[in-house]
Amino acid sequence: MGTVTEYLDTVDPANRGAMQRVVDRSRELLPDLEEGVSYGMPALMYRGKPLLSVMETRRHLAIYPYSGYVVSRVAERLEGFSLSTGAIRFSAAQPVPADVLDDLVRLRRDEIERGRRRQPAPPRTLAERGDT
Repeated sequence: MGTVTEYLDTVDPANRGAMQRVVDRSRELLPDLEEGVSYGMPALMYRGKPLLSVMETRRHLAIYPYSGYVVSRVAERLEGFSLSTGAIRFSAAQPVPADVLDDLVRLRRDEIERGRRRQPAPPRTLAERGDT
């Protein structure tokens, strides 16, 4: 599977607009997003980490924010949508509300940022490792 742009070119035209809206709004909020692949899905990447994917299946469209935490934070605002730990299912007729989409992008960005800051640099000397 190719990048997000290539993938969207293959999507049913009836669904493409709803999916493109997710991609376009994500890029508006985070202009430095890149395209890549994560877990076999075309993904918008933020600082080398997957921010989200948007995919078409036979029965629905779905946003995958690569985070159960992010889905849980917006779940109460998605009454009438089908959710799983890592996905929000929607349709062209029932798109994810704009404010929820914005929060998904921001929450995932923040999660990636926190993860980047949590990882300490590896010890450089024996003394720093405690091997003395």
